[in-house]
Amino acid sequence: MSARCYCGASQLAFSKSPATVAYCHCTDCRRWTGAPVAAFAAFERTAVTGDLDAPYVTDSGVERWSCATCRSPLAACFPYLPDQIYVPVGLFDQIETLVPKLHSHADNTLTWLHIDDDLPRAPGTARDVLNRTTA
Repeated sequence: MSARCYCGASQLAFSKSPATVAYCHCTDCRRWTGAPVAAFAAFERTAVTGDLDAPYVTDSGVERWSCATCRSPLAACFPYLPDQIYVPVGLFDQIETLVPKLHSHADNTLTWLHIDDDLPRAPGTARDVLNRTTA
């Protein structure tokens, strides 16, 4: 699999398939992606190579990488999901194969956003389910 930013200056390669794909409705991911809901593919950290320079690290320890040229979001790591890296689905050249399996932070879903699916909806991080994906 391959992924790239908006301008193409930052490219990522993946040595394994994603452990899972999930929607995230949290405020942080909305602000970072600029979308009303984000969708990410989760990988083992060691399975991702490419243009990931020094991350921006939040006060809570979340690491986020962006393209140095166009500032597109590239990846994120969360302290409560060790050894995983999350890449926005919209960056993938193979986006059609990355079908979400669950909604995390569903309790933060915008009232006007209606996604009609039967996927599980976790009210918070869904960390228990997501931690099992790479176990």
